[in-house]
Amino acid sequence: MTQGKTQMAQGAFASLHYRKTRDRIIEAILLSAGLVAVFTTVAIVFILFYESSYFFEHVSVKDFLTDTMWTPLFADARYGILPLVSGTLTVTGVAILVAIPVGTIVAIYLSEFAPHRLRETVKPVLELLGAVPTVVYGYFALLAVTPLLQKVWPDLPGFNMLSAGLVIGLMIVPYVASVSEDAMRAVPKYMREGSYAMGATKLQTALRVVVPGAFSGLAAAYILGISRAVGETMVVAIAAGMMANLTFNPTEPAATITAYIVQVSLGDLPHDSIGYQSIFAAGLVLMLMTLVLNVIGFFLTRRFREAY
Repeated sequence: MTQGKTQMAQGAFASLHYRKTRDRIIEAILLSAGLVAVFTTVAIVFILFYESSYFFEHVSVKDFLTDTMWTPLFADARYGILPLVSGTLTVTGVAILVAIPVGTIVAIYLSEFAPHRLRETVKPVLELLGAVPTVVYGYFALLAVTPLLQKVWPDLPGFNMLSAGLVIGLMIVPYVASVSEDAMRAVPKYMREGSYAMGATKLQTALRVVVPGAFSGLAAAYILGISRAVGETMVVAIAAGMMANLTFNPTEPAATITAYIVQVSLGDLPHDSIGYQSIFAAGLVLMLMTLVLNVIGFFLTRRFREAY
């Protein structure tokens, strides 16, 4: 009898030891996966700062931030980042003017008005649009959208930021709509029922209860969409003109930071040349712009949560 209890105790101890060992292994795997993401981010930041340091040994930070000419591939090279920043901001501005309203309206409809079967059909199809290669969107902007816009503005150049921005806006609508719809669906049902009990219509409930209640998720969707537009490469490289031009007029051709990085990365410049090193300085500016966007989104989300 005593021997049987001893064997049972040993079996229970072995089982407990096995479960603890298994849990520790799983925790180690999860921790490693998380550390890979952190290490990758740190490595990217380190490389950008490290490589940019060589660039700023030859170009002053003041000239880099204030000069209005960006001609690093010319004999008389000038390294003012402002033309690339203006092109990036202009294309992004046009894109978000399309993506945020359209994406939000689509999300409201799918979350509050669409029948269940329609929602379950439309949302996967909408998300599949995000899988279309961006080069396809680029040629769509150049060969379809630009000729269509030229019928309205006959003087519109063949390469321009307007068509690129409009197509990027359509391209990121699925990102904004999908994340926004998920945020709206996460709003507790009792909030809707309370609004209906007060006599509000479905539209009033959607605009005055659901949208404010899902603001943190909406902010995340908007920041995701804006960051996607800022980092877009192929559409602007194909349709916007690849010409550094300090302008905020979307009907003119211009280059963005990402388009310039692609242009130089595919060229024949030596890796130790100042022209090649300039892509890391441009990438550093792009990273800082994205960081600012995320910080703004974080504070907006926190302030709105505190208000509610």
